Amino acid sequence: MKINRRSFLKSALTLGGAAVAFPTIIPSSVLGRNGKVAPSNRVCMAFIGTGNQGTGDMSNFLHDSRVQVVAVCDVNRESDGYWDNTVRGREPARRMVDGFYSSRKDSGNYKGCAVYADFRPMISRPDIDAVEVATPDHWHALLAVECMKAGKAVYNQKPLSLTVWEGRQMADAAKKYGAVFQCGSQQRSERNFRLACEFVLNGGIGKLHTVKCGLPGGWADYGKTAQFKTPTEVPDGLNYDFWLGPAPVAPYCKGRVGVNFRWIRDYSGGQITDWGGHHPDIAQWGMGTQYTGPVEVLNAKGSCPKDELYNTFTEYYCEYMYDNGVRMIISDKLEGGVTFEGTDGTVWVNRGGLRTTDKAGNKIDLYELEEDEFKVKLYQSDNHYRNFIDCIYTGNECIAPAEVAHRSITLSHLGNIAMTLGASKLKWDPVKEQFIGNDDANKMLKRQYREPWVLKV
Repeated sequence: MKINRRSFLKSALTLGGAAVAFPTIIPSSVLGRNGKVAPSNRVCMAFIGTGNQGTGDMSNFLHDSRVQVVAVCDVNRESDGYWDNTVRGREPARRMVDGFYSSRKDSGNYKGCAVYADFRPMISRPDIDAVEVATPDHWHALLAVECMKAGKAVYNQKPLSLTVWEGRQMADAAKKYGAVFQCGSQQRSERNFRLACEFVLNGGIGKLHTVKCGLPGGWADYGKTAQFKTPTEVPDGLNYDFWLGPAPVAPYCKGRVGVNFRWIRDYSGGQITDWGGHHPDIAQWGMGTQYTGPVEVLNAKGSCPKDELYNTFTEYYCEYMYDNGVRMIISDKLEGGVTFEGTDGTVWVNRGGLRTTDKAGNKIDLYELEEDEFKVKLYQSDNHYRNFIDCIYTGNECIAPAEVAHRSITLSHLGNIAMTLGASKLKWDPVKEQFIGNDDANKMLKRQYREPWVLKV
């Protein structure tokens, strides 16, 4: 029986009426000959947002032989102003894709990547199986939901959403449409973070009582000068009104777009949300609270220097109390990474770092532990991008699904709300996802969309 790519990716094989599960890792020998994946069985993938993270992610997917990148979409044709003032946009992305495949063809000539300035005709293509959303944060929810409604698997860059309400819509959409969904919280696919969380969940540091998340502060210096903040004419090749999308109308200036959008509340939430999909996500994983949240936000304090354009918090401190008595702290004044503190010891983990001590101060090497002895085992992924493609083939849930990502970034959203209101204490219902007895805070859980954009699951 010949199985084409469409039926292979979207249909379950059955024997006697019972579903047969595919293995988590699909060997290339199953999909093609000589270690190569048959073209008819590759995942056809498209990218929306080919500026900063999107370009790097696309490179990773290009190197997965099970993937064929067929389209790119960006409202910007080509310009500088991205990380390290690099030149990016839809045309550089197209050149990257065509150049990559050309280097692997005997003829050295490949021009198969389609280019779009509008995402809508792209996601309507029936041959596209998966889409990455790597736009500024204020576009994440609308794009991801529309992709899921169109039957696509979605890799959505972190932070998942701009608001708590948006995150709930995204998680509900993933469930409603049965979408394979991966948030770009890639620390979950790094061994040191998983080991730290497993050690805590297995009682390695006794009873957990405090978790500290140290995130960066300030506004990262990406060349923000007065000249970048002065309104100017929109450059040729940029559809600025489309870039604004559901956000309020605002005059164009170079410092508003490119890499600096994250310091403007209309489009992002500052460092606390930029990193909120990372360390607080790991904290919830190790606490065993990844499908719920805190019941109180306490002692929230933040500062934001007066600036003509940037208005996110550059310094912040927020405490969160959970109904099991564990306290979480998110602040730019803590040691970078995640620190789990228990009655019998401490675990600190960061990118490239893992440090464990018992209550007497003796060091413990988690890498030497027999992981098989852990009774509580966490989802293991060694590559965040490959995990997404694996799950498209298997139908399994990804390591960073929408519901989990929503619960993680909610912490940062709650912190921003508490700091904005100057509230010393806010009660939170993690089931209803509403503040208790504070209408002003509840109004900040959602933003109004600018017409004609509407988010509807």
